[in-house]
Amino acid sequence: MFHSLERSISRAVSQYLQSKFDLEVPVTTEQPKQSSFGEVALPVAFQLARQLKKPPVAIAKDLADGLKDQIEGIAALEVASGYLNVRFHRGWYARRILEGNDFDTQELSIRKTIVEHTNINPNKAAHIGHLRNAILGDTFVRMMKAMGTRVEVQNYIDNTGVQVADVVAGFHFIEKKTAAEVAEIAKRPRFDYYCWDLYSRVAQMEEIKQWRGETIHGIESGHGPLSEMGHVVADAIVECHLNTMLRLGIQYDVLPRESEILHLQFWASCFEQLKERNAIYLETEGKNAGCWVMPGSAFRENAGEEDSKVIVRSNGTVTYVGKDTAYQLWKFGLLGKDFYYRKLRTYPNGQACYVSQSMREGSERAAFGGGTSVYNVIDSRQSYLQDVVAAGLRALGYDAQAEKSIHFSYEMVALSPRTCVELGIELSEQDKAKPYVEMSGRKGLGVKADDLIDQLIERAKTEVDSRHAEKPEDGRRKVAEQIAVCALRYFLLKFTRTSVIAFDLQEALSFEGETGPYVQYAAVRARNILRKVGAVPDFKGSLTEDMLDTELQTEDLWQLLLEISRLESVLAAAVTSGEPAALARYAFQLAQGFSRFYHDYRVLDEADEARRNVLIWMTQHFARQLEKTLNTLGIEVPEYM
Repeated sequence: MFHSLERSISRAVSQYLQSKFDLEVPVTTEQPKQSSFGEVALPVAFQLARQLKKPPVAIAKDLADGLKDQIEGIAALEVASGYLNVRFHRGWYARRILEGNDFDTQELSIRKTIVEHTNINPNKAAHIGHLRNAILGDTFVRMMKAMGTRVEVQNYIDNTGVQVADVVAGFHFIEKKTAAEVAEIAKRPRFDYYCWDLYSRVAQMEEIKQWRGETIHGIESGHGPLSEMGHVVADAIVECHLNTMLRLGIQYDVLPRESEILHLQFWASCFEQLKERNAIYLETEGKNAGCWVMPGSAFRENAGEEDSKVIVRSNGTVTYVGKDTAYQLWKFGLLGKDFYYRKLRTYPNGQACYVSQSMREGSERAAFGGGTSVYNVIDSRQSYLQDVVAAGLRALGYDAQAEKSIHFSYEMVALSPRTCVELGIELSEQDKAKPYVEMSGRKGLGVKADDLIDQLIERAKTEVDSRHAEKPEDGRRKVAEQIAVCALRYFLLKFTRTSVIAFDLQEALSFEGETGPYVQYAAVRARNILRKVGAVPDFKGSLTEDMLDTELQTEDLWQLLLEISRLESVLAAAVTSGEPAALARYAFQLAQGFSRFYHDYRVLDEADEARRNVLIWMTQHFARQLEKTLNTLGIEVPEYM
């Protein structure tokens, strides 16, 4: 409702300026510095001062006089230091919410936005760093869908890269396994853990470079025992990753695989286009002799020859950037080629997840790609490579698509030293003194995602057991899982994407402070009040505009109602800025506001019937809005806490 009224105000001011001054001016709104100034502030008079050759105060007064009684739901327009401050009619505003106009129904956009996230190398178990990528991407998808955007979720599977090759080399050269033997091992539980340890062992071997080259060639060829083993390893690990992510409520529409980028000639087609446009050239001397490279000037200002980026190595293998450029072309529907698809799984909610394949045989009809904008959720350390991919699009003449290829970057997530100790990770005295401890897959230092989730669940279960020992065991386990997922998701979302996170178990699970469980608890409290009320009456017939206006003259109730109704505005701003932390912060502010309300008003004991009904209605509205917010953050509300 707040967002709708904001837009009505902006439109009315724009129309007035057009009719009186023949000016087309974008009219923005702000939140006043103090709530006593009103609900919305417009700085438009400052924008117009030079054009109209008038002081902002005079322009704002002209607007106030001209728009008086012209905007429904506005009680007053006031001028303060050049700002035009707007006061809502409280009863009218509350009544519109009561009638169901608190959140505009969003029509699904015809245009498709593609969000690519998670993208874990399918060579070992997922770790906490991967979780930040997946949770950020999943939440951004949920936010856009809530605003009516048509979104396709992709999880790119790099099943021909160096990391998979290293694990395959470990099985082939160290353990002397055949593809059939590895397939049997893959049927056992925790195959991703087995590969985690093997990957760490391989990284310590002196022969790794020789083994790696031979293995990559074998995998990229698509034939022979190394290629077969590569598919066995990658496919099994992908299933493990999907299971891990599903524990956090994360699902995908399609998994495009790098092997098909090669086998279906996606890269070959892209390669020919790049050569035709002279976007790359064959280096004949120096360290890159025999390589196809992109000049550094294509993606870096003042770049020299040393900044050139290798796209195809001298041995004929393609770098990540080359394959990703072909993939980006496909995402925008510019390649003239498509994958074949097969359904990999159906999620509990009925959503299907498809995976690419290189053969028509056994494929199913499905339509993916062809987006008008693409968000690539990749950590900030890959910014350089993302710049090269965008440069490739521009070199091919796709400037508009390059602009719509957005690097949704984020900083790394590490562990607090305290959490490392709690999880049994041995630290040096030097590491114990650090604010956070980085992880390294090659060194085997890190926390597997499933281990972390399990640890969070067990700790939450201990707390739930102590509070609700009388409840059934399966119910307590479910509540503990919901709290654990909330704690993890919220912790990884509450920091801005440019922040390095030091994950801390104790802080994440705390019921106090800016944490997920604190927000969850507010929603549970609201539900408990409504449960005790019993059958909540339909207030549309009993709460009139005048009654609501009278009760909402109590300032803290009015401010709480305003905060509850800002969800759409917060969502819109969070999507525009690409910052899920804004929505997480809003959820916390809602919980804080309701906590004050809970302690200041004895809803069920209120003797005055009119006020009691208003308080019950506000509790109901709060519960609905907070649950919408939490659902967008990927968080469930437990039955009890």
